[in-house]
Amino acid sequence: MNSSDRTPADLLRSALSADPARPLVTFYDDATGERVELSVATFANWVAKTANLLQGDLSAEPGDRLALLLPAHWQSAVWLLACSSVGVVADVQGDPATADLVVTGPDTLERARACRGERVALALRPLGGRFPQAPEGFADYAVEVPSQGDRFAPFAPVDADAPALAVGGVELTGAQLVARAREDAAALGLVPGSRLLTGRTYDTWEGLSAGLFAPLAAGGSVVLCRHIGQLDADGLAKRVESERVTNTAV
Repeated sequence: MNSSDRTPADLLRSALSADPARPLVTFYDDATGERVELSVATFANWVAKTANLLQGDLSAEPGDRLALLLPAHWQSAVWLLACSSVGVVADVQGDPATADLVVTGPDTLERARACRGERVALALRPLGGRFPQAPEGFADYAVEVPSQGDRFAPFAPVDADAPALAVGGVELTGAQLVARAREDAAALGLVPGSRLLTGRTYDTWEGLSAGLFAPLAAGGSVVLCRHIGQLDADGLAKRVESERVTNTAV
């Protein structure tokens, strides 16, 4: 990746320039059997659409705080990079009552209602499916995002030294996030082309780093496994082999 990259959005742009066709996020939900693989190009397209939704329809501005009430999931990774693209602070599992807007999964809808700003809900169904009926008071992400533009340009440049992420009591600027992701990538032994399998949750820095930021910073990819505890040792070994996993962080 480029040494000049200072935000997660920069890292994604560099990955797109280097090899748009390579896998970036492979997601498993071992409670449902779902598997989704997104190339760099496909992931970047989701990010662009989501950033356009965030900046345009939701009127989010740099410095706004978004309570991200989502589990480890490929769509959560998309939202993290969309926030970085706009300059919005992604407050993972943050308090919706103090946030400017909230993005929630189906299990945290009631908690999310405390937000007085815009509210977006994700059904987290296979293939990005929508709710059978949108929850009252929420925009259904799967309904709103497809019509958004495939290219994104921020209204204002994103400041790499402004807050970008809050998780588990830690708040990082974009530049600090990239620096820590690079450090973690080195500690995990990641190099360009590495495939990191992780079952960590997204409610800690360690989970977010292994599940997205460190592989992205290294020029590698992640096999993100939700509910990995439902796999036995043989099943895990088979996944490691079939997905050509080079490193693990479970």
